[in-house]
Amino acid sequence: MSVVINTNYAATVASNNLAASSNMLQRSLNRLSSGSKIVNPSDDAGGLAVSMKLSATAKRQGAVGNNLGNAVSYLQTQDGGLKVASKVMERMSELKTLYGDVTKSSTDKANYDTEFNALQTQLTAISRETFNGIALFGTSLSVVTTEDASTSSALTLNNRDLASSTTGIGVINAASVSGLADVSLSEITTAIETIANMRASNGAELSRLAFASEMLTTNKANLEAATSRIVDVDVAEESTQLARWNTLVQAGTSMLSQANQSAQTALRLLQS
Repeated sequence: MSVVINTNYAATVASNNLAASSNMLQRSLNRLSSGSKIVNPSDDAGGLAVSMKLSATAKRQGAVGNNLGNAVSYLQTQDGGLKVASKVMERMSELKTLYGDVTKSSTDKANYDTEFNALQTQLTAISRETFNGIALFGTSLSVVTTEDASTSSALTLNNRDLASSTTGIGVINAASVSGLADVSLSEITTAIETIANMRASNGAELSRLAFASEMLTTNKANLEAATSRIVDVDVAEESTQLARWNTLVQAGTSMLSQANQSAQTALRLLQS
């Protein structure tokens, strides 16, 4: 091997190796300090793109889950109103039966009518109840159950109208009904059955929302796990790499120092 002064090939190679090791050491430090394998887009451009889409989907899953929770609260509030309306109708049926007692005087019957009229007012009040400004009765709502906002999988919350004459309840509350004499027991029992059917339908919708919410929770967890496999650093593995690159940096520094000493050989030859 020739002895030269202008070119120190060994030092150049050692310097390049040291620079490469230093870069890898810096990358390991960045990964461990951030907890992410993808610190810069160049670390994994394709993985970064996939992880961003998966992360956005997971966030939408969470948002839809929140919406479903609000829909559940809406239905639970609605069922509370139906439950009270059912009790009102039960009391009306009781009053109607008592009203038919032949031993009751006209004054007694007038007292029954007074309570009946008060219950009519209460039914009207229930029919106008709202949830966050949204009517509980007399309107239908479409609830999105998937993150892609697919209308084919949306759940329709059926219209439950306590004021409509077609439901049987409105008949009890009609303007023409001023007292128990103006309504039949069969009309009251029909209204009670209508409310029972409404509560059953309400329960079915609550059941579906519960399963839809469970599906969203499962999907969100799986999406987050998939994202984690792409972007989250394996601390155990990266710690091993850190130790490796740290050792190589120290060795490269030492070897570069040794390579820089080779020029001294030429100087000693010149001095001899």
